[in-house]
Amino acid sequence: MRRFVVISVIVILFIFPSSVSADVAPPSQPPGSNPQPGTGSTQVQMAAETVLIDVQASAPDKSFGQAHVTADFTMHNQGDQAESMAVRFPIGGGTGFFSVQQIKDLRVKVGGKSVSTRNIKGEDPNGGPDQVPWAEFDVSFPPGQDVQIQVAYTLEASGEYPFCWFEYILSTGAAWKDAIGKADLIVRLPYPVSDQNVLFFTEDAQENSMPNGTRGGVISGNEIRWHYDNLEPTRDDDFGVDMVMPSAWESSLTELNNIDQNPKDGEAWGRLGKLYKAMTFSSRGKGFRTDPDLDPGAQELYQLSLQAYEKATSLEPKDPLWHAGFADLLSYHAYFLNMEGNDMTAEELRSLQEIQRALQLAPNDPKVQEIAAEISSDFPDGMTQNGSSYDYPWLTASPFPPTPRAQLILSTDTPVPENAATPGLATLTPTPADEPQTNSKPSLPFCSEALLLPIGALVLIQRHRTASLKTRS
Repeated sequence: MRRFVVISVIVILFIFPSSVSADVAPPSQPPGSNPQPGTGSTQVQMAAETVLIDVQASAPDKSFGQAHVTADFTMHNQGDQAESMAVRFPIGGGTGFFSVQQIKDLRVKVGGKSVSTRNIKGEDPNGGPDQVPWAEFDVSFPPGQDVQIQVAYTLEASGEYPFCWFEYILSTGAAWKDAIGKADLIVRLPYPVSDQNVLFFTEDAQENSMPNGTRGGVISGNEIRWHYDNLEPTRDDDFGVDMVMPSAWESSLTELNNIDQNPKDGEAWGRLGKLYKAMTFSSRGKGFRTDPDLDPGAQELYQLSLQAYEKATSLEPKDPLWHAGFADLLSYHAYFLNMEGNDMTAEELRSLQEIQRALQLAPNDPKVQEIAAEISSDFPDGMTQNGSSYDYPWLTASPFPPTPRAQLILSTDTPVPENAATPGLATLTPTPADEPQTNSKPSLPFCSEALLLPIGALVLIQRHRTASLKTRS
C-alpha cells in the first residue's frame, strides 16, 4: 500500500498544479496579522510591535490547537499633520475547501480603551482568490506622538494529527511608513520547548524565521523568541511555527506520569510508544522525520518509541496489539530508509517477528490484519500471504539470522539522549546478543548510524496510515 501511495502522490502532483494543492490539504485557519492603514499613503510608522502567541494546553473537540494572541503596536505619526483613518485587520481566510474560517472574538484597544469594530471585505490573507472578512476601526494619530493599539483574539491552528501549525502575517505591516522599527515575536507553549515537540526542520522553519532558519530565535523554557530591527516585511517574512499538537504532547506527559507512578503498567508503556511513534512522522506532506542535522528530536522520539514498545511487549507479552504496533513502527522506519539505499535488515526482521507474534495471538483481529497486510506489501519477499495466513521466508531462512533486541534495536551505540528526560527509558538493559550468523537476505552489517541517514525526495509525502489515539497499537 505504501508503494501505491507514493506513486499516487507523484501522479497527483503531475496532474494537478500546485495552485490547487490547497484542495487536498487540511483547512487553513485565518492567520494572525499586523494591522494595515486605510487607503492612501500615510506618515504613520509602526515604531514597535510585540506579538505573543500563547498556545493553550487544551482546545475544543475537532480543534488541532488554539492560541491566545495579544499584539501590541506602537504607532508614531512622523508628519506635521494629524491623521484619522480606518485601520484594517483581517479576521477571515479561505480554507481551500470553498469556505472561509473567521476569527470570532477580536478585541481592539486604542490608547488603552476598547473600541468597536465593523466588518468589511478585503483580500484573502491566505492568498485565495475571493474576498474575505476584515475588521475596521477608527484611529486618530496626532503629529509627533505615539499611539498604542492592541489587538487580541483566539487563533486556530491548522493541522494533521498529531501536528499543528500557527501562522502570523507580518507583511501587512508594510503599508505603514518606512520600516517597522523593532518587532518581537513570542511563541509560548504550556510546557518546555524542545526539538521533540517543535518541528524546527520544516520548510516553514527554514524560511520563516524558525530557530534553525535564517534569522534564528532564542529558546528559553516554555518560550521561543524572535527579534527584528528595522524590518521591511514581505511575504517571505510571514511567520509559521509547526509543532506537535498540544493535546498529543499533553497525552505523552500524562502517560509518563502514569509510568512514573507504576513502571510496570504495560498499557501505559504501549500508549506512550504509540504517541511517540505518531510524533516521529512529519506533517504537511514532509514524510518521515529522519534528517539528523535538522531534526534530532525525531531521532530521540524514535528511540523512545522503540523502548516504550519494548517495555509494553515485555510487560504484556500476550497483547497482540502492542506487538503489531511495534512491528508497524519498525517496518515503516525500515521501509523508508530502504528507499534511500540503506540496509535496514535488522529492523525488517524484528518487524516480521513482532507481526508474526501478533498474528499468532490474534489471527483475526482487524488491526493486526491491517498492519500485517501493510508489512507484507512493504517486504513482499520476506512475508508472503498463504491463503488466510502468512509465510515468513526471511525468518525461516537457513542459517537463521539472530534477532535479540540488543543486536537489532537497543544497542549501546544508540543511547537515549539525556535531554529526553523520560523516566525509566535510559536505564533499560539490553539482552546480550547471540553470536552473529550470516543472513540469507543480502545486506550490510547493521549499525545504529543507519538510523540517522536522511531520506530522499520520494519520502516527502504524508503517511498513508496516520496513527490515532482511538485505536490501540
